Amino acid sequence: MKKTSSLSVVLAALSSFAVAKTETVKINPGEYWWGMATTAGTELPVTAETGYFSRDIRAENYSNQAVPLLVSSRGRYIWSDKAFKCTATNGNFIIESEAPLKVVQAGKTLREAFLAASKAHFPPSGKTPDLALIEKPQWNTWVELTYNQNQKDILAYAKAIGDNGFPQGGVIMIDDTWQFGYGIWEFDPRRFSDPKKMCDELHALGYKVMLWVCPFVSMDSPGYREMALGLKDAGVKCEKGGLILGDDDEPVAAKWWNGKSATIDFSDPLGAAWFARQLSKLEKEYGVDGWKLDAGDTESYKKEWKTKGNFSPSEMCEAYAKIGLQFPLNEYRGCFKMGGQPIVQRLCDKGHNWRAVQQLVPDMISCGLLGHPFVCPDMIGGGSWMAFAPDAPTPFDPELFVRSAQAHALSPMMQFSAAPWRMLKGEYLDAIRKAAWTRMKFADRYVALAKECAKTGEPMLRNMEYNYPGYGWEDVMDQFMMGDFLVVAPQCVKGAKDRKVMIPPGKWRGDDGAVYVGPRVITTPTPLDRIPYFERVK
Repeated sequence: MKKTSSLSVVLAALSSFAVAKTETVKINPGEYWWGMATTAGTELPVTAETGYFSRDIRAENYSNQAVPLLVSSRGRYIWSDKAFKCTATNGNFIIESEAPLKVVQAGKTLREAFLAASKAHFPPSGKTPDLALIEKPQWNTWVELTYNQNQKDILAYAKAIGDNGFPQGGVIMIDDTWQFGYGIWEFDPRRFSDPKKMCDELHALGYKVMLWVCPFVSMDSPGYREMALGLKDAGVKCEKGGLILGDDDEPVAAKWWNGKSATIDFSDPLGAAWFARQLSKLEKEYGVDGWKLDAGDTESYKKEWKTKGNFSPSEMCEAYAKIGLQFPLNEYRGCFKMGGQPIVQRLCDKGHNWRAVQQLVPDMISCGLLGHPFVCPDMIGGGSWMAFAPDAPTPFDPELFVRSAQAHALSPMMQFSAAPWRMLKGEYLDAIRKAAWTRMKFADRYVALAKECAKTGEPMLRNMEYNYPGYGWEDVMDQFMMGDFLVVAPQCVKGAKDRKVMIPPGKWRGDDGAVYVGPRVITTPTPLDRIPYFERVK
């Protein structure tokens, strides 16, 4: 009789487990659903009348956060421990999952469904990310410096913030090309003559310093030799491992937006430890405070690649996100699962157009209902540096820039990149400056809310249905609430002079001093410098 090897048994078991099972879940009349992917925000909520909706997060996180979760306004939730494909059609969800699907009736409301799912599958950690990210506006250097990050201009940018009447201090993020190379996480001496002095000067101005990093390693770098060949500098031997391999058992040259590089295997303790060591070294030597952890999307990994833990692409994306738990000052743009954890999740880079501005609120709502309390919108006005260049392919729109800033201002976080004082003048600059200072009015309450949500797992930013079920506000996706004390209704339509606002039950005082008793719908003016908001009157 032929003897079966232990490896064959393991492979057979894995092959058996990888067979997806298809299940159908009926969408009940009057039921509204959210979930799957942050960037699905403008397509949500899904109802029985939805013509077609589909996401397959097994191989893609859609440039942002993805979670195998759906939550319903009627108290139900759907969960799987592994990524799945979900298609809504003809009043049903058709779900292909490689792990058992859980369909749970947890209560009668969206909030009850979300809290039950959170408790069972992604319980809150009780910890917040570094609160400096919430206390003041953030400043990212990408749009101003792009691929020319350098000490002189970074310091000039930081000093100009206060000089131009914006709140000084908080967090400054130094973006790609501060480093000598991908995986060579040292300041480029051609651009940074004294990085320790630079960090000290930024700290003296009141800023914490974040650096951009990614999970890629140039294939001619010391880190590559260490992990691929088991050779450190000076020919010292070490244990080999930590990179994703191909069929030939050699590191894969993965293609990404800046070229081709080897990719760290975060399922391998050697790879995860090597990466964390590079970051900790920079914190110790230069006083760097935290990290913008970019890339690492599910689609960056191929199923046929070899990883130490035999991880799927979505599991590799999740493993990269876990690195952020070691560093409280963090930001991710791509993520799988990780709900309830003290990780900042930023919306993906959006274009400089009105459709992108109108995506901000729905996508932030969507992100919160995936279990991520600490959401940051994209860079104000969009993350594409080309939109702010003198020869931009589309004209710069000062009204769009202002309205984008206003949509950010009273969300959980506010992130600038393009310098307002370079792009704007007159009433436009005044309006965007006013938005930044409006945020500061709520800084202490936002910090308190972040601490509360770290314990409860609830989103900081919520849709109206979450707080006020039964009022027919399920599909209101252009205004939001912060906790239960503030209604925010930014203007996101070009040229519009007013907008409708849903006022919840109780007494609410508007930013203009007017007091309203809800529930009711009002129409309120939206001049260029106004963000309509309404505080609960106790």
